[in-house]
Amino acid sequence: MSSLAPLEAYRLAVEQQGFVRDAAQQQAAEYLQHCYEALHRGDLPQGVYLWGPVGRGKTWLMDSFHDSLQVPARRQHFHHFMGWVHRRLFELTGTAEPLRVLARELAKEIRVLCFDELFVSDIGDAMLLGGLFRSLFDEGVVLVATSNQPPEQLYAGGHNRERFLPAIEALQQHMRVVEVNGEQDHRQHPGKLRQRYWIRQADEQSALPAVFASLSEGAPASSEPLAINHRMISVRCHSTTILYCSFEQLCEQPLSAQDFILLCDRFKAILLGDVPPLSAEQQPAKIARGTEDAAERVVAGDRQLPALSVHDNAVRRFIALVDECYDRRVPLYLEASVALDELYTEGYLGFAFRRTLSRLQEMQLERFG
Repeated sequence: MSSLAPLEAYRLAVEQQGFVRDAAQQQAAEYLQHCYEALHRGDLPQGVYLWGPVGRGKTWLMDSFHDSLQVPARRQHFHHFMGWVHRRLFELTGTAEPLRVLARELAKEIRVLCFDELFVSDIGDAMLLGGLFRSLFDEGVVLVATSNQPPEQLYAGGHNRERFLPAIEALQQHMRVVEVNGEQDHRQHPGKLRQRYWIRQADEQSALPAVFASLSEGAPASSEPLAINHRMISVRCHSTTILYCSFEQLCEQPLSAQDFILLCDRFKAILLGDVPPLSAEQQPAKIARGTEDAAERVVAGDRQLPALSVHDNAVRRFIALVDECYDRRVPLYLEASVALDELYTEGYLGFAFRRTLSRLQEMQLERFG
């Protein structure tokens, strides 16, 4: 926990830690300062919703705010929080108004909840969040969040999006929405390089076995499958602290974000080999119909499904793996057949992959991990 208030921490970072002065960051720090001061006066302030492109310092600003707090607070990646919500709701099966019960429990523990990467793509989450946010706000929990999208663009184009509109309304009512849209991607500022990405042609020898041996520092290694979440995962090899897998083993199998959480709990570095080019031409969109109206188009009941490519499920898992490694400061070493900025140039997940690319680029710096 830091003794520096948010605005003081930002000024110190600019003056002594090599941060590039940024008007958008300055404004965000000022809003966080207002929230900080109100909380420590015992008031109930609006939360702060920081949104903007990747690499603009949103997470650093939120973390500085969280570290400065002298009131009970929790800081979580948003998908970790939603995993906890779903588990707790299952435990509350049969309880009247379970979202209110959950919010009341949380309010007894904390005054502030900080979310990193608020992004909604799951219909189950979308249907819960209106009631959940309102219950949290009713209980006096202050939210501070980062996102790549403003509230009104969350879950855009999602099925039954009208069920998510109360969540957007709650965010806009109880949070100050602040765009952090400076001219620079601050992750790309110079720093000492540490190679964690290799380009390998089919006839070349892999660099990753030697990297694995160096990182393992002589510890015993095994190629036996790993037991994760009651399933066995095939691997290239692993020591007690280092994991080496192929892209197929981690991203083309039915693994979940929870599996990647457990891997980052267990290993201090992950090596991923044979990463293919991830771009693919999108498939034609389809119309989804109910069983009784499939013979003809019924406008009221039809919905258009996204134009997914054949690679998208694997790409989603790859994005989830990178997010988890980044959030947990677990270095990810990659070997692919194309350059980093050529991994994903076309496809339905282009917006989400921009954040992934920025994070992978930062992982090539010594300061990461």
